[in-house]
Amino acid sequence: MADHLAHLTCDDVAGSPRFRGGQTAADAALAAFDVSGYAADRNEVYPIPRRGASALSPYIRHGLLSLPQVWEHVTGGPVDDVAKFRNELLWQEYARHWYSRLGRRTTTGVRNSLDTEQITTADPWNRDMACLELSVGELEEEGWLVNQSRMWLSSQWAVREGARWQDGEDYFFRHLLDGSRAANRLGWQWTTGVGSTKTYGFSRWQVEERAPGLCASCEMVHQCPIEEWPSDPPLVPVEQPVELRSDPKAEELAGPDSVEATGAAEVVWLTAESLGHADPALAAHPDVPVVFVFDEALLAKLKLSSKRLVFLTETLADLATARDVEVHLGDPTKALVDRSVAVTYAPVPGFRSRAATVDIAALHPWPWLRRPSSGTVLSFSAWLKSHS
Repeated sequence: MADHLAHLTCDDVAGSPRFRGGQTAADAALAAFDVSGYAADRNEVYPIPRRGASALSPYIRHGLLSLPQVWEHVTGGPVDDVAKFRNELLWQEYARHWYSRLGRRTTTGVRNSLDTEQITTADPWNRDMACLELSVGELEEEGWLVNQSRMWLSSQWAVREGARWQDGEDYFFRHLLDGSRAANRLGWQWTTGVGSTKTYGFSRWQVEERAPGLCASCEMVHQCPIEEWPSDPPLVPVEQPVELRSDPKAEELAGPDSVEATGAAEVVWLTAESLGHADPALAAHPDVPVVFVFDEALLAKLKLSSKRLVFLTETLADLATARDVEVHLGDPTKALVDRSVAVTYAPVPGFRSRAATVDIAALHPWPWLRRPSSGTVLSFSAWLKSHS
């Protein structure tokens, strides 16, 4: 990392002290996860031993664990806990459908806009507050947050402080090991109300409910800036993309439902969306080299935290104990020129644009939990009915 990728990061090179990349780490995390108590404890923030979140999301994000695999892992657990956990997996799947269909149009509110949005130079997170200091510290140092902390930070940023939600979403994306434009951006849209019917209000009541004892340690305990419920920001309805309700191209955007092969593959091309040993293209071609390309131009633009790139590097190093792995830095299309590849389809705009210029000998299906249909993605509940 320090020798080859440091110039692409926003911070000094360091890995997450909590998460290590790779299939070995992913398998260990899944084996250790017990869904019992999840429904009651998934949103607990503090003290840390009270937390019931699975902390599997970094491995799911990069395909080290698939949603169908994690879904099956909790079979036989307590009914309420299994139902709640699987509902959260479905939310992740919904986010992928939503982003696959709308792509870069999700950079604006798909239901509303915040007409008070403004670019601010001050930090919208007051780190004198113990709840924000804890949450921002975990984001920046470990690269992971429980869902409740994510809502606190996004609501404080956009709802209370009036900062641009897109800038906050970018900050999350820069630091979160599970950062994806699908789940991350959907979460920010839901919290701020630009993609939902109301905003999420962050207040002291929630901190005392989900982080008992934290307020007592805060230097602002007697002058808490979030003592009262926040006022709802003014939301202005926008013209919604027609694809929110129906899109005849949705199944096409889902990729193939079986392998599309046109010849013999010389290499397996792995993307950051699917780096697990069970990646369909990787598993189907056990005897050919594996290629991964750090997209230098894209990374130079994103300026991610080094934690994210360390996580990917550790994942590739772990894979290299079992397969021949080539790692490139540059333009993926140039690194793959004149090479026929096998690859697993990824439901993101970047994959589709790059794949169009690559000689794909075998395109493998994405492992959907629910394969996309042309039905609505206007809301999670509506999507769930159309994809049950």
